[in-house]
Amino acid sequence: MMYTRLLAGGFAALLLAHAGPALAQKVKKVPFSYLPEPGPDRYDQRVPRKTLALTDGSGFVILAHQGSGEYAVERYDADLKKQWTATVPVAPGETLEAFGRSAEQAWVVLHRRDEAAGNQTLTVTPVRLAGGQRGPAKVLTTAPAADRRPGVSISPNGARLLAFRYLTRENQVKSMAATLFDQNLGQVEEKVYDFRDIGDFFSPAAHVANDGTQYVTLVSDQMRKLTVRRYLPGAATEVRVMGVPVGGVYGGKIIRVRDPRFAVLADGSLYAAALCADDATGAYSGLKVVKYDFVTGSGDMKFSPEVAFTPEYLAEVGRATNAPAPARLDDVYVGELLLTAEKQLVVVCEKHFEEGGSDSPVHARELHVFGYNEFGSPRWHTIIGKDQVAPAADGYTGLGFRAATFGNDVQLLTQETIAKKPDLYLRHLNAQTGVVSAPERLKLNIAADQEQPYVKDFTAWLDAKTIVGVSRPNKKAKALQLEKIVVK
Repeated sequence: MMYTRLLAGGFAALLLAHAGPALAQKVKKVPFSYLPEPGPDRYDQRVPRKTLALTDGSGFVILAHQGSGEYAVERYDADLKKQWTATVPVAPGETLEAFGRSAEQAWVVLHRRDEAAGNQTLTVTPVRLAGGQRGPAKVLTTAPAADRRPGVSISPNGARLLAFRYLTRENQVKSMAATLFDQNLGQVEEKVYDFRDIGDFFSPAAHVANDGTQYVTLVSDQMRKLTVRRYLPGAATEVRVMGVPVGGVYGGKIIRVRDPRFAVLADGSLYAAALCADDATGAYSGLKVVKYDFVTGSGDMKFSPEVAFTPEYLAEVGRATNAPAPARLDDVYVGELLLTAEKQLVVVCEKHFEEGGSDSPVHARELHVFGYNEFGSPRWHTIIGKDQVAPAADGYTGLGFRAATFGNDVQLLTQETIAKKPDLYLRHLNAQTGVVSAPERLKLNIAADQEQPYVKDFTAWLDAKTIVGVSRPNKKAKALQLEKIVVK
């Protein structure tokens, strides 16, 4: 099936190069206290979202780093009035692993490696959403210090939490041990995922759905196949396996998976998007998308036709970014998998790179956005040009984008300087057609100096017209502000 390439050519470059008028809006601000994450956490963010909206519309909770010895979970109502603060102590050797919530509790998961004891642990501290009471820390899993770092997965609605650790022999993962918890952190079951029937595989991880179904995702067959193993809750032995080759030998070239992303989305299905690359040159060859439909009982895989990065596609990149067409795509990564209420899938990829070493400025450039219909067929793609740069220490928390879906409207929020105006900019993208609006300035007048002007981690949508976030006003004061922006 042919799909539409929208916003290509000079019209796209013209549309995306100029910001639209500032949005009519109402903004409320309150002071906000936050310290940047320490050490390598700045560059390897395990918790990129630190603001979680509450489903009943009553407000949101925030996880803020207050100092070397504590985090704070804070609840605000929809008018930015702080309801309570609960501190979560962080001992030496502990780092943040995850932040989530159920219907009744917020969860702060910490990782601790204790070389003296020879182990590492994941613990969760629950905080009651109703009043902010902090419960006792609960150990989720324990592993030898020499093993891989264990992990957690939280279901989309917060009804289940899954903790898992890797069981290795001679530095190779042979199996995984997982413990499933309910929304009150009561233990539901334990499972072992055995991989003895698999040959080579990479990047094993576990994901949990709202009903407790567990998906183990792997890249196998010499980085050519995306494989999923499903484990039903309560079933001791039943394992359902689905695997699809997305790499191989094409036209004499060896194509392998370069950047895969798996996600359990709102319909309960597991989706995968993978950028593939020529093994010899490293040049990206295209994007492939798979839906693993265990939910309907059909057990089908919907393997979408590849969106190839042809010379014509590269020419579109040049037009959208107002630059010469690149000879190849590189430094592009899968950022978001979004699902609309009509089950239209939208995949957002982003060009993101450092100029040199780890202390060099960080750049975030164009977005590559791909739309698929409910049958998994690619319908459109578009390239959104942007040019963001920040010091290395701030880049991963300030640059990039945030996205949310409301009906067929995909909202994309970025911090940019357009027409010499540094601000937050909002774009609307139609998930059915791929048409994207010009960037609209939120008119927050954020700072334009070398200090961090915007902390992306705290951005969230309360509804289709209400966004909360953290930025620094364009004045000498160094204080950050928590903002509620109501777009009229």
